[in-house]
Amino acid sequence: MQIGILGGTFNPPHIGHLILAQEMLDELKLDKIFFIPANNPPHKKGNQLEPRKRFLMTKLAAAGNPKFKVLDLELKRKGKSYTFDTIAELKNKYPEDKLYLIIGSDLAKNFKKWKNPEKIKKMVNVIVAKRRGSPFRSSKVFNQVNIIQVELSSSQIRERIKEKKTIKYLVPKEVEKYIKDNNLYL
Repeated sequence: MQIGILGGTFNPPHIGHLILAQEMLDELKLDKIFFIPANNPPHKKGNQLEPRKRFLMTKLAAAGNPKFKVLDLELKRKGKSYTFDTIAELKNKYPEDKLYLIIGSDLAKNFKKWKNPEKIKKMVNVIVAKRRGSPFRSSKVFNQVNIIQVELSSSQIRERIKEKKTIKYLVPKEVEKYIKDNNLYL
């Protein structure tokens, strides 16, 4: 089986995440995409919504596609969420499967600063999804995939909520309802 790994804070998950995952399924002929919400991302500063709520929203977002699966590996592990630790755990669980780590070009620029980047590259295929606004030069280090791009970020969604603007069509309906029902990001 060929499995894509898409990690992040998903604070909140939005249609850009879902489009990216679907594009990778199609372009790389993957069998599954694992969404893995971070417990405590080492590169993010400031207040993050509690991990369990981000996990639940990601499950709601991914529920419409049987090829999407949301894993709570990093939430169970506690502490800082390092991609290397997650990849090592997945390699143990799925030793016969081919794993693809999917990252945006914005993250690829700092990949060498990650925990054990060379070991990550030996364990998985690192796929860079090209994003506008984050140019990434061709590289022999990573495989790159051009995808449909949606100019949207979780921070934009949080800002819209604070400004009392609609987020309809920017997040799945179930995620929008969860955010409203729980008064998140106000």
